[in-house]
Amino acid sequence: MRGSEDVKNWMNMFRWIVKLIRDDYGIPEEQLTRHATIEKDLGLDAEQVEQVMEIVSEAFQIRFPDDALDELVRLEELCLLASWLAGFYKQPPFLADDFVARAVDLNPRAVQG
Repeated sequence: MRGSEDVKNWMNMFRWIVKLIRDDYGIPEEQLTRHATIEKDLGLDAEQVEQVMEIVSEAFQIRFPDDALDELVRLEELCLLASWLAGFYKQPPFLADDFVARAVDLNPRAVQG
């Protein structure tokens, strides 16, 4: 495990995911900003993002719905989604209603609304 026990809020989650991407994919930290697009700015392909999501899922005992990649464009969105699923943050406003319902079914700590 990558020291996830110290993550208690969305800011900690963001920092944890930044370190994960920096260390595993060699992306310079100055590129790993909130507004960075996952594919264009960071250069991560779908498979790499799925790998990141797998590691996050394992570390925080959360489950991303199968179509989670369709909801994510920016790094911040990935971090807010993971934080919400783990119960550290409110429901992100960018998520589609049907996605929210499926995510809540998979993650009891995610509070709808």
